[in-house]
This record gives sequence, structure tokens and C-alpha cells, in this order.
Amino acid sequence: MNGIVQLNILQFSLVYLLLLIVLFIMKKSKINQTKLLLLASFRMTVQLVLAGLILTYIFGNPHPAFVVIYIIIMVGYSIRRVLSKNKDININFKIAVALSMGLSGVIVLAFFVLAVVGEDIFNPQYTIPLAGMIIGNAMTGMTLGLKTFTENIKKQRNKIDALLNLGVTPKKILLPYVNNSLETALLPTLNNMLGMGIVSLPGMMTGQILSGTLPTTAIMYQIAIMIAICTAVCLTVFCSLNFGFKTLYNKRNQIIF
Repeated sequence: MNGIVQLNILQFSLVYLLLLIVLFIMKKSKINQTKLLLLASFRMTVQLVLAGLILTYIFGNPHPAFVVIYIIIMVGYSIRRVLSKNKDININFKIAVALSMGLSGVIVLAFFVLAVVGEDIFNPQYTIPLAGMIIGNAMTGMTLGLKTFTENIKKQRNKIDALLNLGVTPKKILLPYVNNSLETALLPTLNNMLGMGIVSLPGMMTGQILSGTLPTTAIMYQIAIMIAICTAVCLTVFCSLNFGFKTLYNKRNQIIF
């Protein structure tokens, strides 16, 4: 198989012309998000160029410290993003979210690299890209799950208060909201898995095929990473909400929002 076609600057720059279509549709539809689109495109470009330069250096000068630092930054940023969108939860709930995201992501990543791929955990070529996919999807799932949980209990505050007055324990009241939020967080990943190979050829598989990897090898990697992502999302959201919701009531069975 042929190797990947190298893009020059001119070829690469042409892709930005596609944004003109988005801008035209936004203007036609009276969507006032032009600045956000331009800012998002600019930030994405700058961040990915910087990431590319950093990874080029790390791959050329592999060292365990670089891998550890990069993963810490990934985990730290993902925790910050999730918590910044859920500022109203209490400090103990935030700790549960942070620990669940960090530990779940790292555990799934370590299993994948060591057991499935069979590589050294400090090999940046495998660990860093795989960490990005696993932790990034866990962050998205956690954001969705926590948002669903907090919004639902706020909307149904009167119902919750009525159940408390009837003597129902906070655990029995809140647990259905936890389960519903976990289901909501998992649905995008599960729907994505359902459509793979028919509706879409996912990014990891496409990238490997473009670089000259045999489709059969690319398929095995893609199946493996999707199962790892699903596990990371499920584990992160489950642990965060199941430990976190217990911080919402005290020993006297009073719910504290």
C-alpha cells in the first residue's frame, strides 16, 4: 500500500474555504455565531499546531517524564472543563468527579496500552494519542451526564421535596436520576458504535488506512479503542455520579442542593 500523501501549505490552506459555506449558511439562517466560529477555528488551528510541534519533539526525544506530564495536562484540563460547566455542585461532589475522571481514564488507558497493544506505557507514540481519545470522550460523557443530572434534580425539586415529606430516603429518590444521567451520557457513544462501518469510517481507522496500514489491522485497533472509550465513559460517569450524589444529603436524610 502507498504511504500517506503529504500536504503542502497551499493544499492545507484550501480547506479553510469550506468555512465560507458555514458562514454563508449562518448568515442566511440569522445565526449570530460568526465570531464564535472564527474564534473556534483559530483556536483549534493554533492548539493543534502547537500540539503537533510538541509531539514531534516528544516522539524524537522519548522520555517517561514527557508522557506523564502530557497525560496530567490532559486529565487536568478535562476536569477543569467539566467542573467549569457545573460550578453549582459542592466541593465533595467536585472531588468525586475529579478523582473518577482521573483514575478511570488512566486505568482504562494503562490496560489498553499494556494488555491490548502490548507496548510500554511510557511509549509516547501509543500512550499519548490513545490517552487523547479515551480521556477526551470520557470528558464529553461526563459533561453530558453531570449536566443531565443537575438539571433534572433542579427541575423536579418540588417532586423531590414531596417524596422526602412522605418519608422516602434521599438515596431512593436520587438514584433514578443517577441512572438516567448515566444512560444519557452513554447514548452518543453507543449510537456511534451502532453506525460504525455502515454510516461512518471512524477517525482512528481512517488515519491508519491513509498512513498505509492494512484495513484489517486498522479495524482491530478501531474496535478495541471504541470498547475502551465506552468503558472509560461508563466507568467515569458511574463513579462520579454514584459517589457524588451521596454528598447531596446528610445523616438526617436532608437533601442539600
